[in-house]
Amino acid sequence: MNLKPALLAAAFAATFGLALSGCGSDDKKADAAVTDAATAAAPAAAPTSPTAVPPPPQLQARSFIVIDHDSGRVLAALEPDSKQEPASLTKLMTAYGVFKALKEGRLQLTDMVTISERAWRQEGSRMFVEVGKQVSVNDLLQGMIVQSGNDATVALAEKVGGTEETFVQMMNTYAKQLGMTGSHFTNSPGMPGPEHYMTARDAATLASALIHEFPEYYKFYAQREFVWNGITQMNRNGLLFRDPTVDGVKTGHTETAGYCLIASAKRDGMRLVSVVLGTDSMRAREDASAALLNYGFNFFETKRIYAAGQPLTQARVWKGEDEQVGLALHRDLYVTSQRGGASNVKADFELPEALIAPLTANTAVGKTQIVVDGKPVASYELYPAKDVAEAGFFGRAWDSLRLMFH
Repeated sequence: MNLKPALLAAAFAATFGLALSGCGSDDKKADAAVTDAATAAAPAAAPTSPTAVPPPPQLQARSFIVIDHDSGRVLAALEPDSKQEPASLTKLMTAYGVFKALKEGRLQLTDMVTISERAWRQEGSRMFVEVGKQVSVNDLLQGMIVQSGNDATVALAEKVGGTEETFVQMMNTYAKQLGMTGSHFTNSPGMPGPEHYMTARDAATLASALIHEFPEYYKFYAQREFVWNGITQMNRNGLLFRDPTVDGVKTGHTETAGYCLIASAKRDGMRLVSVVLGTDSMRAREDASAALLNYGFNFFETKRIYAAGQPLTQARVWKGEDEQVGLALHRDLYVTSQRGGASNVKADFELPEALIAPLTANTAVGKTQIVVDGKPVASYELYPAKDVAEAGFFGRAWDSLRLMFH
């Protein structure tokens, strides 16, 4: 069945109860067409009885958060924007930088790294690499991720950045690009320092980005043990051994930071990310993380509303070869709501008064804000579903005249 974009949007609106609203006269016309089509196509809605959502669990932690990985919705939180000492959770930011270098071809898993004296002298948890010896990037990643080795971490930072100081600058740049507004790093393994901190919200953002951008390397976080130099070290994330749906992510501990854990689990296609900072024991951080994950899975559900590239609405194009263009997302759109209550969803559009050709599918032209149960939960950039070239001279001239009265 070949539906026009407006009718396609209507079909999804009818299926999921998605309300659409926008800005600008042409968008209002498009939305009206969507609304009319949805009204005509939708069967009578069956009454739903959403599962009552109780308050989040009371946890003994300085800060925590649990989010849905696909939609980004926060399901529960305590002081999520307070700056905390991240300890070895920092290594997730280090891993992000290393994974980026691998993905961009600046680094290979088979590359050999000569261990510097600085890396060898690192205190705390270690992989036990030897100064002057060469170790592969693949082994160092496992030493950093599974064994939480500070020596492996610094060796990787030096390999990617030239020096650890340069790599730390890269870490802070990546953090800003990811929207981690409450974090700052001064070293790669997570040693304490007054200017070294991260928030629970930022930690969840980082973990979710790492899972989304580097699925081929995320597998390291589910690894339960790693043997190096005749020494077997177990993954410190105890949830890997307690819950088969948990496949990451990272632990952290210092005397001042307390016991911290970023965890992620996937059940029935729904992935959650939890962050617990500042508990008083290993068991406490695991129990708190398990409680947050269970709370999210038990009382919330996530559905895909739109696929990447599928138009959410139509917009008028001026001075272009096409008069209309669909506006779409570059990634699948998921919405998380309480179980049984996924119908109360609305998409608001923020578009310019006039879209002027040429337009390219890789340049954002507006935004959509997703509202669930009356609360904004996420904002995404909108892109033309296809390139729109400029019209000829007379077409551009005619639209210029019409725009004067628009």
